[in-house]
Amino acid sequence: MSAHTPHELAEIFPRDAIALRRLKQTDAHVARLAERHHQVDRAIHRIEAGVEAACDTRLETLRKERLHLLDTIAAILEQAPAG
Repeated sequence: MSAHTPHELAEIFPRDAIALRRLKQTDAHVARLAERHHQVDRAIHRIEAGVEAACDTRLETLRKERLHLLDTIAAILEQAPAG
């Protein structure tokens, strides 16, 4: 996967794809986190692909936000019941 490819959560957490889908449907907080990750990841993709201009600071801020979102989602998935 190249750096210029958007990263879907199911691809990032393949072992937890079912739990993630279930949580997005039943937990509004997880749904908001997933949606925000989608927005941030797409913004990063547009900047990296040269479709949208942004300064280095903006790109770095978005990358840090994406990492924080992924860490938060990973922590929630660790606590989620199996199955």
